This record gives sequence, structure tokens and C-alpha cells, in this order.
Amino acid sequence: MTMMLKTAMAAITVAGLGVLATPTLAADNPMKICGGKYRDAKTAGTLPAGQTWMQFLAQCRASLPKSSANEPTAVSGDKPAAPAGARRPRSAAQTATASRQHECGNQWKADKAAGKITPGQTWPQYWSACNKRLK
Repeated sequence: MTMMLKTAMAAITVAGLGVLATPTLAADNPMKICGGKYRDAKTAGTLPAGQTWMQFLAQCRASLPKSSANEPTAVSGDKPAAPAGARRPRSAAQTATASRQHECGNQWKADKAAGKITPGQTWPQYWSACNKRLK
């Protein structure tokens, strides 16, 4: 068999199994690229102090060429992408939680401004107590 025929058959076989035969997808995946850069920076000790993975990822994605940072990496069998800006509606429980969190946030800001927050108390501790009060 010729090399071209072997390649075509391999692509057909792989595509028949529901797997993409494009090796560049993994290389162009921003998560893989930025993940490798993050691990390297962390290992080398060049990661800025206090920088989180999410901050690093945002900065890394912004530095990537637009073609790899913005193109979705589709995999055969994936559900079609939702239209831009479309969101799944919140459930009643999610809406109630968001409402309580918003209210607790307002109370936190008011209590903090009034000096009513216990020294050393963090937002998660305050949120937990406030959430229990409002339920």
C-alpha cells in the first residue's frame, strides 16, 4: 500500500470510532498549552507570588494567537454548542441560593463598614452563618 492510502485508511478507521484524527487539536488546546506553561513556571519558581491558576490562565490565553485561544476544540459526539450568550435557566434552588448570597454580601459590607465583623472572621465564615440564618 502506498503511504497516502495507509494514511487515508487510518483516518477513516479512527473517524469510524468516533475519535478525531487531527493530532493538532491537543497541541492547539489553550488549557493544555497554558497548563504546561503554568507547571513549568511553578517548577522553575518564576510564577509571580500569589498568582492563582485562574489568573495565570487568563493572562496566558490573552497571549495566545487568536486561532488557538478562541477556536473550540470539538470532539466527535459532543453536543452542539449553545448559541453565544445562551445560558441554561437557573433552578429554583440556584435562584434562592444566589438571592441569599447577594443579601449576605450586602450585610457583610454593611457590617464591615460599621466595624461589626469579628476580627479574623472571613467572608466564607460569615456567609455560612448568614446563609443558615436566612434559610
